[in-house]
Formats: sequence, C-alpha cells, structure tokens
Amino acid sequence: MTAKECILGRRSIRKYKPEPVDHALLESIIEAASYSPSWKHTQIVRYIALEGKAKDKIGREFTSAFPGNGKIIENAPMLIAVTVIKNRCGFERDGSFTTDRGDSWQMYDAGVASQTFCLAAHEAGLGTVIMGIFDRPEIEQFLQLPEDRELVALIPIGYPDEDPVAPRRKPVTDLLSYK
Repeated sequence: MTAKECILGRRSIRKYKPEPVDHALLESIIEAASYSPSWKHTQIVRYIALEGKAKDKIGREFTSAFPGNGKIIENAPMLIAVTVIKNRCGFERDGSFTTDRGDSWQMYDAGVASQTFCLAAHEAGLGTVIMGIFDRPEIEQFLQLPEDRELVALIPIGYPDEDPVAPRRKPVTDLLSYK
C-alpha cells in the first residue's frame, strides 16, 4: 500500500468486530507513530491503551457530552487515550513562548501523531476514529494522569465491522489558492 492509497483508503470506523487487538501489533503501530514530527523534537505524545472494564467505564460514564461516542467506545475492543506532556511545545529553554501561539503547539503535535497512528493502524488492517468530545477532567482523574499530562483525544481501535464510503470532498480549487 502506498502512502496515498493509505490516506485515501482510511475511514473513521465506528463499528468493530469483537476480536482483540494484539499487543505486539499495537506496539508496532505506536512505533510508527513515534516518527511523527514534533516541536523541536520534543516527542510529547504518550498513549494509554485501555481494554475491558476500564475502557467500558469511560464509554459508559465519561461521554455525557456526546453519548454516541460512549457506544462506539464500548463496541471497540480497545481504546487509546492520546495524551501530551504539557509546557514543552512552543516554549524556549527559559520558559518563554517562541511564537504568539503560546502553548497551543502541543495540539499540532498531538494531531499529527494521532493521524500517523490512524494511518499505521489502517495499513495493519485496523479501524480507528479520533474523538474529541468527552468528559476530559473526569477521564484524566480516572486515568490518574500526572499533573504534567493532558488528555487530548480518544481513539477506539479494532478490526472494522463496517466499510463506509468516502464522504464527498471539496474540490482542490476550494482548498488551494495562489498569491
């Protein structure tokens, strides 16, 4: 599979087969995602894999803002919590911000790493969907995240039990301009 085939073929998967995700396969996906670029090579993204009761508790109790996400999480055999180490991206060694974006650079790093994770999972035959609507403070407390970490996204992962069609895309002429 070429990079373009992987990009064009990946879909957000919301229905999964009950087969578990092999831990060695997950580790190979994380290894691929570790090659994502990051702010000054800080490599701040960390992953927590949840299965069984811990995963189901997040789906049942910490998705009140969008209960549909809870059902997807409970249906998936595994859930990945994407976290970042805070106060590293966008900073200089003296603690000052490098740009006017302040500390928001960590979201770029988390986004790039999450997409790389999802593409590597797709290449391995697994489906994913990146979720951003959940009860973040409650999940951070449940996961006992240290104070220097922040939960950014949740990614259910498993073998797809659906084959969604690609949604219509905007034409390049709407997306690109030249000056």
